[in-house]
Amino acid sequence: MTAWGTSRREDPAPCRPQDLGRFEMTQRDGRARLGRLHTAHGVLETPALLPVVNPNIRTIEPRVMWDKYGIQALITNSYIIWKHEDLRKPASENGVHALLDFPGVIMTDSGTFQSYVYGDVEVGVDEIVSFQRSIGVDIATMLDVFSRPDMKMDEVEEAVRETEARAAESLEAAGDTMLNGPIQGGLFRHLRNISAQLMGAHPFSVHPIGGIVPVMEQQRYKDYAKIMMATLPLLPSDRPVHMFGCGHPMLFPMSIALGADLFDSAAYALFARGGRLLTPWGTERIDDLVDWPLLMPCVAECTPADVRALPPKEKEAMLAHYNLEVTLAELARCKQAVRDGKIWQLAEQRSHQHPALREAFLWLTTSPAIKRTLRPEKFYTDRDAARDSNDDQGMWEDAWDWMVWSQQTPRSGGVLWGGDDTFSRPHVQKARRTLHTRWEAQTGRTHALIFHGIRGPFRERIGEVLEWMAAHCPTAQALILTPLGLIPASLEDLNPFAHLDAPEWVQRHEPEDRWIATELQRLGLHDLPFATVYLAGDGMKQRVAAALEKLELPAEIHQPLSEDQRASSRRTLRCDQAIDKQMVLLNTNRSVAEDVVKDCTFVVNREGRVKNVNDANGNHLLSPRLRDGGLSLATSGAIALLHHRVEALPSDCGETEWRGHANKGPAVVIVEDDAIPFVRKGRNVFHGFVVACDPWMAPGEACLITDQQGQLLGHGVAQCTSTEISHFRKGIAVKTRGGVD
Repeated sequence: MTAWGTSRREDPAPCRPQDLGRFEMTQRDGRARLGRLHTAHGVLETPALLPVVNPNIRTIEPRVMWDKYGIQALITNSYIIWKHEDLRKPASENGVHALLDFPGVIMTDSGTFQSYVYGDVEVGVDEIVSFQRSIGVDIATMLDVFSRPDMKMDEVEEAVRETEARAAESLEAAGDTMLNGPIQGGLFRHLRNISAQLMGAHPFSVHPIGGIVPVMEQQRYKDYAKIMMATLPLLPSDRPVHMFGCGHPMLFPMSIALGADLFDSAAYALFARGGRLLTPWGTERIDDLVDWPLLMPCVAECTPADVRALPPKEKEAMLAHYNLEVTLAELARCKQAVRDGKIWQLAEQRSHQHPALREAFLWLTTSPAIKRTLRPEKFYTDRDAARDSNDDQGMWEDAWDWMVWSQQTPRSGGVLWGGDDTFSRPHVQKARRTLHTRWEAQTGRTHALIFHGIRGPFRERIGEVLEWMAAHCPTAQALILTPLGLIPASLEDLNPFAHLDAPEWVQRHEPEDRWIATELQRLGLHDLPFATVYLAGDGMKQRVAAALEKLELPAEIHQPLSEDQRASSRRTLRCDQAIDKQMVLLNTNRSVAEDVVKDCTFVVNREGRVKNVNDANGNHLLSPRLRDGGLSLATSGAIALLHHRVEALPSDCGETEWRGHANKGPAVVIVEDDAIPFVRKGRNVFHGFVVACDPWMAPGEACLITDQQGQLLGHGVAQCTSTEISHFRKGIAVKTRGGVD
């Protein structure tokens, strides 16, 4: 059971010289991201785990980590190597990769953690960085000043200021070696802000979040979440974020959802030494087990009793392999969740597995902005309790905005109901905010008829009724009440509202008048008289008639429409859909949206669904998407929208502005002259070739690509925010959907 032999993997190829130190984002789910960090010993795929290797105690050999587990990077302690002559000499002569027999990326710590555990270290600021450079590490770490959670504010501020004071000297000593710039600040939000801004101003390659080990040891996961939310929004987005000392799989989903890229862990070995097993929900003791909590490859042919019977060293090695496999499995699960757009859902599920983690999750999702959108009866005490009495909720709202506005919506796939947590998912909040800030009701609406009681899409159930209302009740606004909020009937297939996979009782929840009135106000339909119609079951038309009578509107719902009336109603409804989706998904105002589709024609499939919206000359403008209820922009539509733009062209790539830009149209991205011929051919826009973009640019939203004179070159889908486009120098900024010759 202790034969760990496996085939030998090839050594990694170094990155291209011009890419050394660069980080690119390859996929995202809100603030969670998959990326690639380019180093001299290969391209490190993130999120990544860097197992801690003590050069004196190798519970699992680094070469086994590379060959057997495919681990691309590890971290070891340069101070230990520097201090011990039997390690220092071979490392200086042959390099740290030869010392550890590891061909991948090697990061080294500086001794800061040793100073926290044992007291002052005996090495200078530039000396330890120069030593790391001399032994050939890929990513070195400067000697920062550790801040403990029990330190007073002035002590923590001194640590922050002293760490920043050492930055320039450390970077000079590092030369062309990539260098970590740790962020300190203890539990003080303003000091974390200051540290992030000060350290971010220096050209570091990676930013570890320091001082979190004692927080995690005490299971203060709410404080851990606060540290992340206080720090990450202010760091340069083109640098990986490393959670220094975090390696427990239980924390991976939440950390990755908030934007973490790198983790390091000695827990796989330390816990094994104490006979403990890591799991995504906590730890287990081998002495208490009859069966494995998770069946990993290394124990597939043995039982806990078999492992307990092993000699101590073999038992420790077996448990270390188990812990490492569990940790890697949870990291892989998180990466797939990012690809699937479900990382927040995974974090939500994991939060139920430990009370301290649940407390952290509730704190994250108790933003005042969320509470203002909840149903009146949903002010639950557990969410209130997640806030300390002295916790100023408003001060965190900007950090929550950073989370929400980075989400992509609409997105493909169903939304799985998860109880009250569903409503606070960032992409659901983004969808609601987008609807409430961009949608404008048509003038002349005097009443609201609200349908509820079934899951979407709703067209098959209410299509005939909507056609009758368009002919006989044109001043009535038809809306649908979903468990995620009130939406216009024209958006009946929009994700996430119409794609919620929930039990029937959730869909059939009796609507509260106070909740409906509040939702109407958010949609700009202030004080509009309304009536509700329950859609499930037989007798739906009778209930519609009763609701119309209540509103004193024509109620002869059983009166058939003539062919001309039906054709006119269908055109009206199709135009409403094209107009409303332009407003919500392309950020246009109503007058522009109406003008774009004036005299348009429709290409309809066999089920009566609109496939294409064409202008009067037959040019393709827009395509409603079936999979998510979204709207795809075509080249003629892009030309029309740019023609209607009244805003001046952007002059730079500044900080993202989340508010104040509703209905200004799709964001414009201006590219360098060198990129023009490629964009015209439909090639993607890459970071480093963007001159300017609008500050409301957001991932997943349509954008217009122009030259510096404002001439349209193409259109595409943004992959990042304005802030991110100003930082990144590698990777795709816009996926181009069409070029203009």
